[in-house]
Amino acid sequence: MGKVTARVKLTNQGDLVLQQRGLATCAPREIEVETLVDTGATRLYLKPSVIQRLGLLKVDEVVTRTTNGDRTRNVFEPVRLELMQRSGNFDVVDIDEHLPNLLGQIPLEYLDLVVDPKAREVRPNPEHGDKFMTEEF
Repeated sequence: MGKVTARVKLTNQGDLVLQQRGLATCAPREIEVETLVDTGATRLYLKPSVIQRLGLLKVDEVVTRTTNGDRTRNVFEPVRLELMQRSGNFDVVDIDEHLPNLLGQIPLEYLDLVVDPKAREVRPNPEHGDKFMTEEF
């Protein structure tokens, strides 16, 4: 299996809220970035340079488990992530600048997307056709 990447649009969620409420005078900060789709990762991990461009503030810390052991990382305000005409709001965890941005399981599941390792691409969940669905139990 080769690596799977996806280009995503990220927008500062706080900026969007201010704009929607008529409290912002400028456009929300946004950026398009390449991400490595990593089903072994849980969340959305972004490089410090991307976090800085989006103007995100640190809100918490989380311990992450890697192949090199446990490490405390910073958690930042949420972004609106858009991929394949689907969107959702996700907290951001920082990752070292020399590593790729990572798109993990939680955003993929929420957006109802699956990884096709043979085609090396992200696709809508084939069980749901073109519909953006969520499941309840």
